[in-house]
Amino acid sequence: MTRTEIAGLFELPFFELLHRARGVHARFFPEGEVQLSTLLSIKTGACPEDCGYCAQSARYETPVEAEPLMDPQAVVAEARKAAATGATRFCMGAGWRRLADRDLPAMEAMVRGVKALGLETCMTLGMMDSGQACRLKEAGLDYYNHNLDTSREYYPQVVGTRTYDDRVDTLKAVRGAGIKVCSGGILGMGESRADRVGLLHELSLLPGSPESVPINRLVPIPGTPLAAAKPLVDDFEFVRTIAAARILFPRAHVRLSAGREGMDDSLQALCLYAGANSIFYGERLLTTGNPQVEHDLGLLKRLDLKPEAA
Repeated sequence: MTRTEIAGLFELPFFELLHRARGVHARFFPEGEVQLSTLLSIKTGACPEDCGYCAQSARYETPVEAEPLMDPQAVVAEARKAAATGATRFCMGAGWRRLADRDLPAMEAMVRGVKALGLETCMTLGMMDSGQACRLKEAGLDYYNHNLDTSREYYPQVVGTRTYDDRVDTLKAVRGAGIKVCSGGILGMGESRADRVGLLHELSLLPGSPESVPINRLVPIPGTPLAAAKPLVDDFEFVRTIAAARILFPRAHVRLSAGREGMDDSLQALCLYAGANSIFYGERLLTTGNPQVEHDLGLLKRLDLKPEAA
């Protein structure tokens, strides 16, 4: 779809948009299933980047304490716990600007160990070249997450230490290695609807549609430049973006990601109806809170939903 056509989706009457999105979802996914994913920070803080939303940047005074890279065996132990609570996808994130070759053996060991548990594997490690991507693919990595964050036009208001094309180049390397792409953005950073349209359009221009599209709502973190970002994204505008993403990426898991802790059950239910069919599941998302496991399972039960099978 063109950018103008995507903007037209956002202009549809709210319930018509949701009806269309629900129809697309029904054609490509079984009804009543939600993928449960767990995200673990394998190396926290001390990142040299200046992403305005991120508590891990060394440039800001935030509540996050820097922690070294975890041992692969400890990561696999956490993955085993996640699998025991019902997660089928395990994502490992490191607060780096770029993956260093010296850390590749540890990353490969983590992927192999988590994969051996029968979990789908995902990593988010910053920028990466094609050779590194090929090595992770050989280790068994299923997905690589690298968000575009926002539109190309608004991006300089959020990040100054990495260009938009840097992000796109990493995603091209990932795709070239045969790894599935996980890429989305963050809403509520002061962007306009045109920027939300632009984000989805840029995602659609990537080589091969992303197989996973995380839609995050900004979690304002004290000490970061976006701690007091305005305007906050309206709840229904957030749902509109979920629905538009479902229509644009019919075969992708549209992932309801960061910010769920601040959403009530009704809003989450609306997001799931609009086409979100994956949630991050567990107590934390890298450095921010997340609804508790028991509450999530209870919500799915109340909505007559069940976890997606592995």
